Amino acid sequence: MAKYTLLLLAIFGINNTVNAQEDKYLWLEEVDGEKALSFVNEQNKATFDKLSKEKDYQSIYDQCLAIFNSSERIAYPSINGNYVYNFWKDKNHERGIWRRCLLTDYKSGKLNWETLLDIDELSKKDNKKWVFKGASGLHPTYTKFLISLSNGGGDATIIREFDVDKKAFIKDGFQTEEAKGWASYVDENTIAIATNFGEKTMTDSGYPRLAKLWKRGTSLDSAQLIYEGKKEDVGVWCGVYHDGSKTYTYVSRAITIFNSEKLFWHNNQMVSLDIPLDADINSLLNDQLIVTLKSDWKVENSTFKSGTLISLTLSELLKGKKSIKTIIVPDEFSSVDGVATTKNKVLINMLSNVTNKLFVFSFDGEKWQSKQVKAPEYGTIGIITTDDTSDEYFFNFQNFITPSTLFAADAKENTLKEVKSLPAFFDASKYEVKQYKAKSKDGTLVPYFLVAAKNLKTDGNNPTLIYAYGGFGSSSQPYYASAVGVSWLDKGGVYVLANIRGGGEFGPNWHQAGLKEKRQNVFDDLYAVSEDVIAKKITSSKHLGVMGGSNGGLLVGVAFTQRPELYNAIVCEVPLLDMQRYNKLLAGASWMGEYGNPDIPEEWEYIKKYSPYQNLKAEMNYPEVFFTTSTRDDRVHPGHARKMVAKMNDMGYKTFYYENMEGGHAGASTNEQTAKIDALIYSYLLKKLK
Repeated sequence: MAKYTLLLLAIFGINNTVNAQEDKYLWLEEVDGEKALSFVNEQNKATFDKLSKEKDYQSIYDQCLAIFNSSERIAYPSINGNYVYNFWKDKNHERGIWRRCLLTDYKSGKLNWETLLDIDELSKKDNKKWVFKGASGLHPTYTKFLISLSNGGGDATIIREFDVDKKAFIKDGFQTEEAKGWASYVDENTIAIATNFGEKTMTDSGYPRLAKLWKRGTSLDSAQLIYEGKKEDVGVWCGVYHDGSKTYTYVSRAITIFNSEKLFWHNNQMVSLDIPLDADINSLLNDQLIVTLKSDWKVENSTFKSGTLISLTLSELLKGKKSIKTIIVPDEFSSVDGVATTKNKVLINMLSNVTNKLFVFSFDGEKWQSKQVKAPEYGTIGIITTDDTSDEYFFNFQNFITPSTLFAADAKENTLKEVKSLPAFFDASKYEVKQYKAKSKDGTLVPYFLVAAKNLKTDGNNPTLIYAYGGFGSSSQPYYASAVGVSWLDKGGVYVLANIRGGGEFGPNWHQAGLKEKRQNVFDDLYAVSEDVIAKKITSSKHLGVMGGSNGGLLVGVAFTQRPELYNAIVCEVPLLDMQRYNKLLAGASWMGEYGNPDIPEEWEYIKKYSPYQNLKAEMNYPEVFFTTSTRDDRVHPGHARKMVAKMNDMGYKTFYYENMEGGHAGASTNEQTAKIDALIYSYLLKKLK
């Protein structure tokens, strides 16, 4: 056993052995190990055999699959030149097709789609389970694209160059081996690329640390090195900004997940921009670099507050000079949710009390001026795509009971028109949405949305599901959840979306209130929302469940180990759970800026207080937890969920477990796989909470 443990230490690059030999489940971290996969298959079979026999399983599966495959779905556009591009999956295209139609036809409703690449056919030809991961085009002609493909849905991809007019991959074109990396055209014969260039070119987090310029017709090994990061960095990202006729190659050296050095390749040398490490570059327009501040920034006699959106004159910044203009200063209940540019305008999507308002900003050379877009209210707005040759753009609107609707708009004229709306996949007229605030342990008011039947009886017996995330500054916003509608609301369930700290709903401070040693605030916020819906007699612990994925999987893992009496169902998806070893597994080291470093005793001191894997106890009344993950998740290691289930089962606790064999961190690659997992999850929830 000792010899086997040492082998695992070598395989997974463990550089500390604290408690490693005490963990008898390390073998489950061997992703494709025979013994590990045997465990997975056994658990999968037991879960599927049990939950697929529940009375609602088949109807949920059928309804969800019909929704996911519906021809009435919106074909969301991506404008590249004269065309709109779209990726589409349905019952005839399980893995999807990449297609295009003329922008003029799309706007007029004449969807004359031209299929460019059939991923199902390519998968059969290559004998791979390809998953389309996006395409980056050659500006401004867009005759060539760099297509990213993942085998099984993980983050690691191959990149192949594609000719859209010939509908074929380019022989001897740009092509990479599988790696976590990225590439963008600088010009027709040059790409900026960060990838695995060979031994010792990746960071501890598994991302590239070198950025290069690669010329067509030359080997990748001979590409020009323009930047080299450090092994302990999170990674080096590179890309291209277009500003009118000018093209800028940029590099971002992520020191932590939240702090990065921003650099531009200018006059054949790398120039580091003198802006805060924790600031985010959003866009570039007419020499104005748009930046969101994540902390107060004092420049000479002025202080720009955290959360403020500013612009800096790039040509001056590259010379070491700062010419700064304030664009917008959010208040304590709002934040910048998105920034995009058209040919002449800047679109700014603001989040206010967790619903969106969209603005068009113009710069007159001295100051920024704005006009609000007359978009629908009390929901979520998403900027879908913009046209850099005009001021036209598309945005989407949705909320819990309003089907997603696509709008075409003109930023110059400040006009809009509806293009297409989803059909009502469930009868939303029966439901209403309310927003409440719960008081957390430290007195902070935490908002949450509640979706329930209009005639809801407050008798404490309603099956209620809380969904929460609470991390990385990611906001949880209202959305038209058709699968939730048919699988949960129509079955008598109540749905709650909790806007707990750790997210970005109210700007950087809301996120930072849940970082590292403050993590317990995030968990306490969830408990406050849970206790509030119980106090309102909407539900009771017997009928209350909570769901979360990834960081949200950690959240719900903590919830059932800290407060098992509060819940009767837990859906823990693609989770982090072993927080003593998370930084040793896959991309885990990149998240130490969020959670802390467990190898530093002072930081492990607060992490160990909540780490679910280490805090499992015998003879507790834990709910029967449902864990899900994916074998091909190369972001959050499937070993987290595997080890937790094995440990709980050996302690005598009943669990459900389902590991999809592909799908990456998304958990599924096809509509059929997604429908199956949804059917399993909602069958479990109905079984436990009704």
